[in-house]
Amino acid sequence: MKTIAKMFLLLAWASAGQNHQATAQVHQVAYVPRIEPCDCIYKADSSHKTHCGYLIVPENRQKPEGKQIKLPFIIVESNNPNKHPDPVLYTGGGPGVSSLHPVTSIARRSLLLDRDYIAFEQRGTHFAQPCLECENTGIGIQQAYLEHKQVDQAVLAAVKKCRATLIEQGIDLAAYNTDESAADIEDLRKALNIDSINLMGISYSGGLLMTVLQRYPQHIRSLILDSPLPEFINIDEEELSNFNEVLNALLDSAESGLSTSFKVYFSKLGEGTFTIPYVLKDGKVVSLRYGRPEMLNIIHSKMEDYDGIRQLPQIIRDMINGKQEPYIHAYFDGLFSGNGSISGMRLSVYCSDKMAYADPALIQHQYELMPWMEGFHVNDVYGSLCKCWAVPPIDPGTKRPFYSNIPVLLGAGGLDDACRPRYNDSIHQYFPNSQRILFQKRLHGPLLNSRNGDELIGKFLDTPWVRIEPLILLE
Repeated sequence: MKTIAKMFLLLAWASAGQNHQATAQVHQVAYVPRIEPCDCIYKADSSHKTHCGYLIVPENRQKPEGKQIKLPFIIVESNNPNKHPDPVLYTGGGPGVSSLHPVTSIARRSLLLDRDYIAFEQRGTHFAQPCLECENTGIGIQQAYLEHKQVDQAVLAAVKKCRATLIEQGIDLAAYNTDESAADIEDLRKALNIDSINLMGISYSGGLLMTVLQRYPQHIRSLILDSPLPEFINIDEEELSNFNEVLNALLDSAESGLSTSFKVYFSKLGEGTFTIPYVLKDGKVVSLRYGRPEMLNIIHSKMEDYDGIRQLPQIIRDMINGKQEPYIHAYFDGLFSGNGSISGMRLSVYCSDKMAYADPALIQHQYELMPWMEGFHVNDVYGSLCKCWAVPPIDPGTKRPFYSNIPVLLGAGGLDDACRPRYNDSIHQYFPNSQRILFQKRLHGPLLNSRNGDELIGKFLDTPWVRIEPLILLE
């Protein structure tokens, strides 16, 4: 079998002829995915060869003769002359996070010792063409704070403006979803003539890669899924509960009764507001309002930061005791530091994938059971925004669980407030050859972002059918 690098060069040399062939075959096949070489956005260190290109596929596969999109990928070659022929393909989470930047540190990873590495940018994300990012969407939100208006209405207005802008550019928002992205990954495998491949992803892309396995299982050797969100989980129905679960555990371990004090204080806040003097960049002093949502946003951001989570007990003590100003000032510093952006890809994927299948009554029940979080959006994509975005749901079959014997390595952080370790337990039920690694004191993404995790990935890739010990790490 040809190596990926040789195949890539052959495809580059033959690209013009392949375009002609694709046109000639249009009545025989729906479309032919093709490769177009390009300059590298990122490269590994100079000791490793790096190749870059675009995968070119239809924006909407139901309209194969319509608009084409370009999805960048980066191939980093292993220096091992006896490397294995099955590369590792990585794609990022979010949805909406770029997949390409980790290439800059891939040379330090164990997986590159014996295999090539491919980073693949999902459609609609930062380096894809088109990119569905709307810039300067935070200006209206800033203005809402300055004028003491409803912030949620300003967010909705920004989303409406983003949607109109993308549609005016001719972008089919309904074509940016998990089903199409799964087909993109299979098309890249076919275009690069890869017989066997290992798929690696984090968070949302864990569910995406499970969809690739569900739809196109024949050439997949193994899956490496870090803090995965399965497609059969409608996270909005339990995301507030997940956040509350980790916060309670953290506060209870720090001080007896602190979680109870937090609940009592934040429940009493209701829809009440505070005011704070704030100095803008031009030196003008304004009065800004804030309340429970802003304070919970501060807490939530700390929950997803390795340093910030250790500060949380003290931050909550300060908030309860009325010493909120330093944290609120920092919050508004962030809000007014730039003009903000919206990921249209995130909205399209999330609204067609999760919100389209979520039960609004279950979402509301969380607020009824946890009144201390009423009015707080854990996720920046929620029901009213999806009604505005108006994309159709993905195939119901994508949402159903399925069984597979493919080896899977599953990582989870014990303090992950979004993708809880029990999601890996649910996956394991359907994937009997999966192995669950729990990093008890870690947050989201511990498998891909720790030295121990890197070593475990290397061992798993060498012998994916062999059990790894230990399965619980105390770090």
